[in-house]
Amino acid sequence: MSRAFLFVLDSFGIGGAPDAAAFGDEGSNTYGHIAEACAAGQGDKAGLRSGPLSLPNLNALGLAHAAHLASGFPLPQHVAEPSGLWGAAQEISNGKDTPSGHWEIAGVPVTFNWGYFPQTIPAFPASLVSAAVHRAALPGILGDKHASGTDIIEAFGEEHIRTGKPIFYTSTDSVIQIAAHETHFGLQRLYDLCQIVRELVDPLNIGRVIARPFLGESKSTFERTGNRRDYSVPPPEPTLLDRLTETGRTVFAIGKIGDIYAHRGVSHVRKANGNMALFDETLKAMDEAKDGDLVFTNFVDFDMLYGHRRDVSGYAAALEAFDRRLPEALAKLQPGDLMILTADHGCDPTYKGTDHTRERVPVLCAGVGLPHTSLGLRLSFADIGETIAAHLNIAAGKHGKSFLKGTDA
Repeated sequence: MSRAFLFVLDSFGIGGAPDAAAFGDEGSNTYGHIAEACAAGQGDKAGLRSGPLSLPNLNALGLAHAAHLASGFPLPQHVAEPSGLWGAAQEISNGKDTPSGHWEIAGVPVTFNWGYFPQTIPAFPASLVSAAVHRAALPGILGDKHASGTDIIEAFGEEHIRTGKPIFYTSTDSVIQIAAHETHFGLQRLYDLCQIVRELVDPLNIGRVIARPFLGESKSTFERTGNRRDYSVPPPEPTLLDRLTETGRTVFAIGKIGDIYAHRGVSHVRKANGNMALFDETLKAMDEAKDGDLVFTNFVDFDMLYGHRRDVSGYAAALEAFDRRLPEALAKLQPGDLMILTADHGCDPTYKGTDHTRERVPVLCAGVGLPHTSLGLRLSFADIGETIAAHLNIAAGKHGKSFLKGTDA
């Protein structure tokens, strides 16, 4: 049996990107700085975690060695030689956002420039806001600036409930995010609004419009729900997912994977709220996957809950929780299966600001019979998708090279 399992630990970069300075991210290292903070006691939080960062199962697959390769981060004392095929990859896409990273992982680097909104208030063109208000019959909007999602809901949530005006905001990514209350505004109404805005920003080459529903009645009780939905532009050419489904394979998209690829090349969508629920859905899909299928999961909490909020202890605890569960997935591997763990960018919780950071990412592979050695530093995330394509015996794409034995890597 030849199945593939691709797990993206959203934002879990390992530093060392050669072009980090061009993105304003020189010196960023999500893994390295979390590890340093935990070693210094700065990752301790009562009732959550304490002590040095403990990731024995990820390290057994080569995480610490990959970080050393990517950025020169020191190997922990007494770390064993990896039991898997390990390495690191750097991004060639023009952005450090979610679609760019995921599309490149699936074999389609982003070589064009996304559209962005300026660091001004208001951030959005008046014509765009006017058209959205008119088409969606809105009383107006709130926000209209760069902001953290949790902060802007706390600042404008009560006024949103009182006035019915949705909250529009953006970041350094190519994105418009729209927050609205699930019951006072309506979840389907929010989705419909995002679809309208998606059409309006197509000429601006904006990568995503994201629905950010929340609940609660006051700023002290507001909480975003798991009903987020991303409205992405489709990739400019067929991805690994398209190529698999075109040959009759099944692609299980867990979490926000379906949204990221505009639901192209996706056979089954499984949503869940939180990393542990996403892990549960992933294990179910692994049980269902047949010969030639792909299970593709994005574990979003690392980025959404901890990276953007610059929460070192929360990020560390989430990594340790994932690490504890990793043996459950490894136990489901059958002869011929290939599992790859990676990331789409960084989001260093010790770095300035609240945005993604340009970093190399780990590439950790597990499977019966894989060599226990380094696959080196890959010069594009696209090598990951091409490795899966080679493993599942479909035609090679135009970008990237497989690092499996017997290929032209």
